Amino acid sequence: MAQTRIPAENRTEFGKGAARRTRRAGKIPAVLYGHGTDPVHLSLPSLEFAAVVREQGRNAVLELDVDGSKPQLALTKTVVVHPLRPYIEHVDLLVIKRGEKVSVELDVVVTGDAAPGTLVTQDLNTVLVEADALNIPENIEISVEDAEIGTQYFAKDLRLPGGVELQTDAEYLVVQVIAAPTEEDLEAEIDTEGAGVVEEPSDEEEAAESAEGEGEGESASDESGSDDK
Repeated sequence: MAQTRIPAENRTEFGKGAARRTRRAGKIPAVLYGHGTDPVHLSLPSLEFAAVVREQGRNAVLELDVDGSKPQLALTKTVVVHPLRPYIEHVDLLVIKRGEKVSVELDVVVTGDAAPGTLVTQDLNTVLVEADALNIPENIEISVEDAEIGTQYFAKDLRLPGGVELQTDAEYLVVQVIAAPTEEDLEAEIDTEGAGVVEEPSDEEEAAESAEGEGEGESASDESGSDDK
């Protein structure tokens, strides 16, 4: 994966108010840490960083140019996106060096078409691997082309590029091929769901139940009073 050079500035103001001001200025608050160094608070240009993430994915490698100093290699570790609005709130970056290996999560992408009459289900969407910091794959592909019912793919079955080692448990189920549901199966499922529906009582039934309850309450009160006597 190629690294992208991007300008960065040191931040001297902290807190929610300062972060909002940074974002209003078209920048993203970020923290750079790792290799025993003190965390460095930075701001990154929003548009440029967003473009890098779109092109390289969650494990984007950056060459930070911090206030004109010597470029620093960094791996994108965490990107916090606003839950409702389309902008990045915060970024965590990890200091990396050429030649070192890092642990990263990679998306598992299913390709191909399984045999007719089957349904492909994915149980694991990402796997943890160790890879060279400057040669991180964008994702891991797994082909289900012509796979028959009952076929299962475990983490150990994934074909990893050279130099990439699996860290996820090898016995984790990633993808399986099962029989596609028939129309009868779907109808039976609908019937089963419908069987659990409880009908709401009508207004007349509610009124009758209420009157009956009041009558029982009066009887109980009379009985209690006679005992007191």
